[in-house]
Amino acid sequence: MAVSGRAGLLALLGALVVGLLLPSWTGILLVTGAILVVLAVDLALAGPVRALTFTRGGDRAVRLGEPASVTLTVHNPGRARVRGVLRDAWPPSAGASDRHTLDVAGNGSRTVTTALLPTRRGNRVAHLVTVRSFGPLGLAARQGSHAVAWTVRVLPPFTSLKHLPSRLGRLRDLDGRLRTLARGQGSEFDSLRTYVAGDDVRSIDWRATARSTDVMIRTWRPERDRHLMIVLDTGRTSAGRVGDIPRLDAAMDAALLLAALASRAGDRVDLIAYDRQVRASVQGASAAELLPSLVNGMAPLQPTLVESDASGIIAQVLRRSRRRSLVVLLTGLDPDPLEQGLLPILHTLTARHVVLLAAVADPRVNEMAKARGDAEAVFDAAAAARALQERAHVAGLLRRRGVHVVDAVPDELAPALADKYLALKADGLL
Repeated sequence: MAVSGRAGLLALLGALVVGLLLPSWTGILLVTGAILVVLAVDLALAGPVRALTFTRGGDRAVRLGEPASVTLTVHNPGRARVRGVLRDAWPPSAGASDRHTLDVAGNGSRTVTTALLPTRRGNRVAHLVTVRSFGPLGLAARQGSHAVAWTVRVLPPFTSLKHLPSRLGRLRDLDGRLRTLARGQGSEFDSLRTYVAGDDVRSIDWRATARSTDVMIRTWRPERDRHLMIVLDTGRTSAGRVGDIPRLDAAMDAALLLAALASRAGDRVDLIAYDRQVRASVQGASAAELLPSLVNGMAPLQPTLVESDASGIIAQVLRRSRRRSLVVLLTGLDPDPLEQGLLPILHTLTARHVVLLAAVADPRVNEMAKARGDAEAVFDAAAAARALQERAHVAGLLRRRGVHVVDAVPDELAPALADKYLALKADGLL
């Protein structure tokens, strides 16, 4: 049972009647009894809520930052009219407009729509549907809650998708579909064509030239069907916020752009998310299924506040990648975790695979390093400069061990990683 503001006004009116007309215990009892009778009658005439049934529909998935809607159809099997308020409860991060006016005739139904605007990735699960049915006077109401299951999966936003067309244009150049044909070590032979001024004389095919009246050269295209293993580090370093987003979200956006580009290049892409155990895994997806599989696998990922197990990461990569592959580690460049974890055992990975480490840099640190003014700003600049120096030192150690390093701020990480992949492909290193 619930009472409305009208019941409070009725009680106030009763207090005035007692104070002005019946200032006695008898008056109090009479007025109180009358109010209770009116409330009981209004409650008895309210439509029942326990027998209501519900059916859901609407969106099952939505990208972060985009609106979604979930419909809720209320069926009233009884003869009494149900008039009141319905609350469709969701977690705060779902951004739900969850209160609706409800008016369902006997043996009728009514559909309400809850608008969602999620602010976090992952599964947003509906809680309880609560209906408050008022009587004809609007004084008292019957109230009941029902569990009506529904889950909306909030997917990564993939903001770097805008960089894909330009990278696909560069990929077409490398692949020989445009007039410029790339020549790289270890590239696959594509076809023969007539020599023109400016071509690399090392590409001349002397046997074909001997059989022709023109000088013929070989054209090449980047090798296809290479294997990429993308590793998302979900340990504590991925929880740090850079701007408005965690490092993990920026890394996932870069992984999506790289995967989309590599699949268009004819390469196979797998992904694992790992800290001390596998948090997500995508393997063997076709080109058409790759992006949906990746965004669904990444959606529920959250950083865990534990130190990542570098040996576990390497063991997972070696177990899943039997032949030479490009291993892309999306992790941090923090000196202590790398020097104590990854660097001492990195040779076991670089001996078998091409390794590319991509890290999210904080633009605020660069701003602090340039700041001048009062003493506090100078100390902040000194601390920032030291952090940048340590970061550059670790990157240098990685490069000396044969690791390719991409270190960029969140907005630039995805295109920088895609460019590095294209450069490795052009050089015939994949």
